[in-house]
Amino acid sequence: MVGNKKTLDIQFYVEVMDVVQTLGSGRRSALDPDEIEEEQRERERKNKINIEFQNFINKVHDHWGQPQFRGLDLEFDQPLRELGFHGVPHKTSAFIVPSSSCLVELIETPPLVITLSEIEIVNLERVGLGQKSFDMAIVFKDFSKDVFRIDSIPSTSLDGVKEWLDTTDIKYYESRLNLNWRAILKTITDDPEKFIEDGGWEFLNLEGSDSETDESQESDQGYQPSDMEVESDSEEEYSDSESLVESDDDDEEEEDSEEESEEDKGKTWEELEREASRADRERGDESDSEEERKRRKAKALGKARLADRRDLIGNAVKRPKH
Repeated sequence: MVGNKKTLDIQFYVEVMDVVQTLGSGRRSALDPDEIEEEQRERERKNKINIEFQNFINKVHDHWGQPQFRGLDLEFDQPLRELGFHGVPHKTSAFIVPSSSCLVELIETPPLVITLSEIEIVNLERVGLGQKSFDMAIVFKDFSKDVFRIDSIPSTSLDGVKEWLDTTDIKYYESRLNLNWRAILKTITDDPEKFIEDGGWEFLNLEGSDSETDESQESDQGYQPSDMEVESDSEEEYSDSESLVESDDDDEEEEDSEEESEEDKGKTWEELEREASRADRERGDESDSEEERKRRKAKALGKARLADRRDLIGNAVKRPKH
């Protein structure tokens, strides 16, 4: 209780610099004695504040060491700025920093403190190619609480946010659109058993749903050979048939050559000479020119006519006188 109001988060802070600065004394030289003295006073004030804050921490630790507070397991936690990211938790952009047990933003008003142990899941929304930013929806284990949103987180911080969620063992999902979380939480609270039977938060698993649909489509379609496979099969059949045909022709040629060789072996020397002379005569007849054939034909015709004339003369001599 703070006064009469129930309060969960209490913030202790101190101003480390003046809220109001005079701008009239600007643009002074770096070697100006007044400027050097002012910077020295600023450093001394920061060191003093750090010492006072350390003393405050030691006193709180001593107070927590009392028997009535030992069961609370209270400790100081330091934010990890290297894991921080920019976002809009309320109305203005701020630098949000995680720690080992919380997600905090303590500079802007109102401050942000989210205990990690109270988070059920985190849904990263508007995640996709071409998006310059994404949103973070934090769902608490107490479904009566509204989902807390951190908007406009730069896409360059996506990998860092995922890595931080993995190290803290917080389950997270990704979606391409913003979801209506009030309707979703109302459906869950109305019938929690059906929510568990339907797989719980797996309806947010975009990758799993896509892979399941792909597998179902593949199983429905079954195996269908591609054109390349059909062509390769036909080519193999053609090559097989070709090889069979070629083998038959080769066998026939081998048989013919064997028969010819056997015939050559069975002929005598005289038969081979006669065949050679016959072949020479055939080649000689073919090589004769047209003029030689005409000359031989005219010579034969002249001999026939001479014989006919001789027969006529002989008949005239032998004819009897009347």
